[in-house]
Amino acid sequence: MIATTLVVIAVTLLIRTERIPIGSVAFGQGGPGTGAGARGVFAFSGQLSKGTYGVYLVDTDAMTMWVYEYLAQKGCLRLAAARTWRYDRYLENHNICDLPPEAVEQMIEEQRQNRKQASETQMP
Repeated sequence: MIATTLVVIAVTLLIRTERIPIGSVAFGQGGPGTGAGARGVFAFSGQLSKGTYGVYLVDTDAMTMWVYEYLAQKGCLRLAAARTWRYDRYLENHNICDLPPEAVEQMIEEQRQNRKQASETQMP
């Protein structure tokens, strides 16, 4: 009985490997466009503070994120924060809390101008 079962398993494995290559993608893996560099809107739930929960939304195409806070007493969501990181990614050294994206854009432009001027003065 055991020998017959082992033969059936071996034959099944041989038939299966002929149809599906061993190096093929597993069904649980994502295809192209998933993982790092993925595009679209992603939502994550999380704790904002002690006893406060919310939803984080990230739009990788628009380079924007939002945080919605769940107000249990009212049974609704409230927009707690929203921000674009379009210009933030160009900052080299920075750590200030209250800084609007427009100010970051201006800082980046000044940073670029300073680099341009420095490179022009170094050229013979």
